[in-house]
Amino acid sequence: MKRNLLVIGATGKTGSHTTELLLERGHHVRALVRRSDERSERLAGLGAEIVRGDVLDLDSLARAMSGVNALYFTYPISSGLMDATVNVSQAAAETGVEAIVNMSQISARRETASNAARQHWVGERVLDRSPVAVTHIRPTFFAEWLINMWDGTGQLRLPFADGRHAPIAAIDQARVIAAILEDPAPHTAKIYPLYGAVELNHYEIAEAMSQGLGREVTYVPIDLDEFRAILEKRGAPEHLIQHLLAVAVDYRNGVFSGMNDLVKKIGGADPLDVQGFVAQNRAFYDNHTA
Repeated sequence: MKRNLLVIGATGKTGSHTTELLLERGHHVRALVRRSDERSERLAGLGAEIVRGDVLDLDSLARAMSGVNALYFTYPISSGLMDATVNVSQAAAETGVEAIVNMSQISARRETASNAARQHWVGERVLDRSPVAVTHIRPTFFAEWLINMWDGTGQLRLPFADGRHAPIAAIDQARVIAAILEDPAPHTAKIYPLYGAVELNHYEIAEAMSQGLGREVTYVPIDLDEFRAILEKRGAPEHLIQHLLAVAVDYRNGVFSGMNDLVKKIGGADPLDVQGFVAQNRAFYDNHTA
């Protein structure tokens, strides 16, 4: 059955994949974007209805949600998450939206040292009190982290000691999100931790990247002070730095580890492994070599 669906953050990592999947399946997809650019133009070319708005603007949200059956909500690790969450909850209730899929994170909990992760946990509780059905997804570190933190040297200089996780690609999360939006009822009030294909430490991740790229990648464990310096040099805002330093400690303590079969069970396909992910993104790595 064709549904009217809204994707908030439609030009982002999970949002763009979710929009594409839903369009391929014949749904009407409204893509909420803050500004028009080549990314939104590409989605429009695929058939999405592009709507300009801002989750921090309640009126623009309510307009975007008019006539919508269900929506996907994601927000970057930056200030404003709580205001955005409250606005989404209020606008959805006002406009009769049936269901929300909320992007949270695996480290979301009350006692976390990360301000952003705690805000995600509180945001979940806010949405739980809404009259709208909600499903929370809590992914471990994205596989895209291996692109975001790539500096071209072939070294992964990260503060994760020998902790482990199963990197999960945005496309695999999108398959889960799209499936829930198509049929929200079985997933109402559920919290889904999402994992990739194989749980690895960063030594093993570097080995898998080496195999996928055909050249050596090494993992170099670093301390938190050096990690802060790297992030500051990249121009990361303090809110993001505070979050990443806190979750680095969480990572060492096993918060990001684990495995399940939810990607295949809900999304319908096996998740990509690290070797497959870097092979698919080979052009990026080839074009970003120091």
